[in-house]
Amino acid sequence: MVAQRIGIVWNPSKVSERELRTAWDDAVTQFDGPRPDASWFETSPDDAGLGATAAALARGCDVVVAAGGDGTVRAVAEALGDSGSPAADLGVVPLGTGNLLARNLSIPLGDPRAAFTRVLTHEATPLDLGRVQFTLANTKDADVDPAAEPDGVKNETPPVELQHGFVVMVGFGIDAQMIVETDDELKAKAGWLAYVESLGRAASGAEVVEFSLALDGEAPQTEHAHTLLIANCGSIQGGVTLLPDARPDDGRLDLLVLRAADAGAWLDTMRNFVWHNGLKRMFTQSTAAESTESTEHLQARRVSVVLPEARAFEIDGDDIGEVTAFTVEVLPEALRVR
Repeated sequence: MVAQRIGIVWNPSKVSERELRTAWDDAVTQFDGPRPDASWFETSPDDAGLGATAAALARGCDVVVAAGGDGTVRAVAEALGDSGSPAADLGVVPLGTGNLLARNLSIPLGDPRAAFTRVLTHEATPLDLGRVQFTLANTKDADVDPAAEPDGVKNETPPVELQHGFVVMVGFGIDAQMIVETDDELKAKAGWLAYVESLGRAASGAEVVEFSLALDGEAPQTEHAHTLLIANCGSIQGGVTLLPDARPDDGRLDLLVLRAADAGAWLDTMRNFVWHNGLKRMFTQSTAAESTESTEHLQARRVSVVLPEARAFEIDGDDIGEVTAFTVEVLPEALRVR
């Protein structure tokens, strides 16, 4: 279906309006079809794209393009699919550091014109939307002088219940800690390679914790692990696939549980990634990810986790803060993506 009206939700911190409009004009000029109307909606530090997407839908746009980083893509996707059915087609022009959804869908990176061309020429296909509800841990107010507090009273804010949509993955552990540890200035200069620099610190600080894990409404089980990822897509930066069974439109969530606590267990984890779910899978054309003692692959449609203490948490590559509990569910085919 040819789009009649396209809304472009763009993040001005990632690209200039002039550069983006030039890329759009170049793509439309080469498009063999009627020129669609385009409306432009700018994000802001206070609104990553939810409000801009609502404005695009109110304008009657049948395609909304997220032009920005993972946060912009996530916000636009949430606005389009949170009802459980697509409000309009989703397009992606990746302009961030991680560009996680674009990597999983083979959308051109570093070339806005090519990404716009894909939006104009590709048919829309189904895409699941994940939804996570979480309890953000209480935090100490850094602006208050401790000496001014009454004896025995800590100036803390109460826990906050929040909800977000996501299209790639959420979780705690090494992945989340790596994002926390990444230097912003280095990320601006080196792109996704900046994450590699922080990976060693994140891995060395990995601590196995006991937590409650419940799948699909069954009774909670006690789990021991340092990392839990819950994903709709399986690949991250550098072409690394962590969850080989993950499909963005299968109506299921894929879980990766990492338990390695010593050098031997880490070797087992690496063997699982490189051999069991890498080379062996390619040679044997295996259809299911293999688990080992240190690395377990699971699937579910709903996941509930309760942590004994707050842990850093990430949603689609963004540091959200520390959480103490979260529930994740999948909304099958809530989106259509070009």
